[in-house]
Amino acid sequence: MRQAASTVSPLGWSTLIAAMLTAALFVAWQWVEMLACAIVFAVTFTTAVVLSFGNTALEATLDVASTRAHIGQTVNVQAVVSNPNTRPTASAAADLPITQSAVIPSDSTTMHKHFHVPSLVARQSTLITVQLCADRRAIITIGPLSVRRGDPFGLMRREQRLTESLTLYVHPQICVLHGRQSGIPRDFEGTPSRDVVDDDLDFHGLRQYEYGDDVRNVHWASTAKTGTLMLSRFVATRRSDSSLVLDTDMQGYTSADQFETAVSVFASIGVHWLTEHRTVFTQAGGLRARPRTPTEFLDACCGIKLSEHRTTDLAREAMHRSPRTSLLCFVISPAWSIDDVRRLAVATPMSAQCIIVQLSSTGERGVRMLPECALVTIGSLEDIPHISGVLQ
Repeated sequence: MRQAASTVSPLGWSTLIAAMLTAALFVAWQWVEMLACAIVFAVTFTTAVVLSFGNTALEATLDVASTRAHIGQTVNVQAVVSNPNTRPTASAAADLPITQSAVIPSDSTTMHKHFHVPSLVARQSTLITVQLCADRRAIITIGPLSVRRGDPFGLMRREQRLTESLTLYVHPQICVLHGRQSGIPRDFEGTPSRDVVDDDLDFHGLRQYEYGDDVRNVHWASTAKTGTLMLSRFVATRRSDSSLVLDTDMQGYTSADQFETAVSVFASIGVHWLTEHRTVFTQAGGLRARPRTPTEFLDACCGIKLSEHRTTDLAREAMHRSPRTSLLCFVISPAWSIDDVRRLAVATPMSAQCIIVQLSSTGERGVRMLPECALVTIGSLEDIPHISGVLQ
């Protein structure tokens, strides 16, 4: 159980100093008025000290039904304050700070929920419910819950911290993409496919030798048994390393809603790839992560913020984190020109596929197959399913 800490407010210190000064003036000049003022100040301060005392040895638990929510969902935060002792407790005021992150770091807000904790007899508890509306993507810090007891004058205050803080993740809105597993076939790493080839790692079966076949794949044990040259057959694998990059330049987006659409596109593609069991390297401003599950990825997306400086070499940073990637996808703002898009695509290696998804400020959508990459233009979140074919 945490001990309550007693503090004197600035008004309390002013009252105490005023009492001492007026008492000193009475001693120096023998003014009876100063003595009366000193007595009033001293009695007020003493009364504040007496009224601030009281048994506040409380315990509390802070809980939410789920630490993850979607936009528009109402979350109930429940605080149970109890008296574990045999003596009754005094009434107190409780404070629950709630900090909500914003798209721009400097715009993060903190609000305080205040409620009254009544006097509790031995082993009694009270339930307090606070409703939060998850109106936008954010990381919400709830707590810590603390109780405060003081005097009516505001001179003294005793505070007790009862709980630790909780973290609530409000996930971005996503659109489910459907499609088959993609990748570069016949690589030495990755997840298996249903294609059968002549050269790979996962043995599948045998077939007879044909003119022009590589003799290094001859299965000599079967050849000796059958008297006919037999070749090994393998299951093709696909390299599934993918890089997903989001442009977070503050100057490129005309509104916060447009940036939220970009985050939703970024999150939808990442969840789609992770559902396909691909290895995904993500990059979005300060986010540098290799999530292993869609939930872990969505938690990270909750904290994506706009940055003041534009990163001009997104491809170099992506390849530095995943040099053996087979597919790079960039989600960029409408401010990128076609020349900027091509320079970005040229910076990617020839062995990797490049897809660039650009938001449109006019609401148009379309697909352009450039020599360097596939350029997908979308105007809203509802256009995301139309890029499923390109992602394959």
